[in-house]
Amino acid sequence: MIRMPNALRGLLLFAGLLFASAVNANAFTIQEVTSPGGIKAWLVEEHAIPLMAMNYSFKGGTELEPAGKEGVFNFLTGMLDEGAGDMLSAGFQKKRDELAFRMSFDAGSDFFEGSFQTITKNRDASADLLRLAITSPRFDAEPLERVRQQFLLDVKEKEKDPQSMAWQAWMDDILPGDPYSRPDEGTEATVSSITADDLKAAHRRIFNRDTLQVAVVGDITAKELGPLLDKVFGGLPETAPGQPELPEAKPAMGPKLRVIDRDMPQSVIVFGTEGIERDDKDFIPAFVMSEILGSGGLTSRLSEEIREKRGLTYGVSYGLSPMGRAGLYTGSLQTKNESAGEALDAAREVIRKYAEEGPGQKDLDDAKTFLTGSYALRFSSNSAIANQLLGIQQQNLGIDYVQKRNALVEAVTLDQVKAQARRLLHPDRLIVTVVGKPQGVK
Repeated sequence: MIRMPNALRGLLLFAGLLFASAVNANAFTIQEVTSPGGIKAWLVEEHAIPLMAMNYSFKGGTELEPAGKEGVFNFLTGMLDEGAGDMLSAGFQKKRDELAFRMSFDAGSDFFEGSFQTITKNRDASADLLRLAITSPRFDAEPLERVRQQFLLDVKEKEKDPQSMAWQAWMDDILPGDPYSRPDEGTEATVSSITADDLKAAHRRIFNRDTLQVAVVGDITAKELGPLLDKVFGGLPETAPGQPELPEAKPAMGPKLRVIDRDMPQSVIVFGTEGIERDDKDFIPAFVMSEILGSGGLTSRLSEEIREKRGLTYGVSYGLSPMGRAGLYTGSLQTKNESAGEALDAAREVIRKYAEEGPGQKDLDDAKTFLTGSYALRFSSNSAIANQLLGIQQQNLGIDYVQKRNALVEAVTLDQVKAQARRLLHPDRLIVTVVGKPQGVK
């Protein structure tokens, strides 16, 4: 499983603090680098500290898992540092700790992602181990069973967690039968059934150069990066085996209410409707609209009414959730069982009023100020920048998006925001899931 060496932890903290001040003061330059073998990456050079961060992904996430093998991609994330090539698990992890580098993996719905951080003096040797993990994982019996038990514990905990239960049931209702609605971690039954051959098949299905996207930030030049990309990724196959073309997911239409009875003092409420995808031409105005209504933390309309005025919850959120094959509009809150109905009714009323009237000009101006001013905080370290650049690649926003993003937000007008509120907000179509013993919910 993934652990961060102590030698790297302190350097990462220092790197984050140092680069945070640098990125706020100066814009950075993003270069597109093509390796001798044709692998492309986005690069931001930062030579003030001897550290390099690399984030990368492959298209195709848990939605591509075979039926009955749900959780296999998540299982794969825990096996890629458990031995590779000729190195058994203990030897691989000992060498990784000696080199003081970090690597981790994550299986999302649409992408399988990896991250890698290394100090400059150990970069080449660390990249060799990363190459082995990506191209030649072992899946030996002893680590496989050990990792399985860890994931089974996680699955059992999530199946009992009220938040996880509410979200899983809500996804089942909003996208019934779609692979998006399956639990990314799998179930106790599916995780128990996964074999080494299943992991090998999952590895073949995901890891290929055709869908690879890479972002690199830190102490490396474009000339040095090209050969490194070929070293790490060049041994992967050009394409993956034929992957199924999944149709556009179709969110169900509400209203719908599901109550999952649990003996607990508070109710967890998840609610929402269909939304829009990231490539929608009006996504930025919709994003600003959503910020004012429910994504803006304690300053949002929903928070002001339900938390500040009525004291019904410590927090409430409602925002856009774009995915690769669907767009959702999702919200959640937690409140005492006795006030569950009142809190949900208040949320519906705030959404209804906002849909009809929209925000005022001051609301819009304040949201723009926050969204543009806080954008730099997303680039507070080498790894944070690499993560942001990878996300921009995944969403096909273009290499100049960082430079133009705030201007796009600034250009949003009040009429555009009101139009998106009318278009996207439908309190009469909410799909709602409640876990607890709620009173007054209808």
